Amino acid sequence: MSALPSIDQLNRETNPDDFVQVVNTLFEAAPPLAKKLLDARPFTSYNQLIDYAEKVCLSPDDLTEAEKLEVMNAHPRIGAAKTGLSANSMKEQGYSSTSQLSAEDEKVNAELAKLNKEYEDKYGFKFVVFVNGRPRHQIIPVIKERIASGDKEKEFHTGITDMMLIARDRLKKATVSKI
Repeated sequence: MSALPSIDQLNRETNPDDFVQVVNTLFEAAPPLAKKLLDARPFTSYNQLIDYAEKVCLSPDDLTEAEKLEVMNAHPRIGAAKTGLSANSMKEQGYSSTSQLSAEDEKVNAELAKLNKEYEDKYGFKFVVFVNGRPRHQIIPVIKERIASGDKEKEFHTGITDMMLIARDRLKKATVSKI
């Protein structure tokens, strides 16, 4: 993962595009969330920034429903083609930047594509899960279970919670400038 500026540097960042670029390394490109975070500065730490992001996403009043969907849908689909993934997502999903997919990987990705579509058709937003180093084939039973739950509100909450776990994991792996 790339280096992040210190939280003090991020708070002082006068160019909104640079601030958003840093935030996107944690959350993917989710403009409504980035704008809320930009407007809420200063933060005392990246952890406080992530805590605030979670509050914003789960609050009934901070974002519109359309904005919440935009934030949730900023994350790539599990098993998506490597070409559309951020560097962080590619690593998190276990892809190598140079290697070809095995026949088994292609089979797993095809099953995930089918399940992603089923999930999105049912709930109206992307399936987001904190992979946490698990191979993609281990996510198949997870998405099946979450499709079967049938609870849209719970699914949205779970997806946002997992987004924050992803952000915390990315922060933990990042080098944060001390200056």
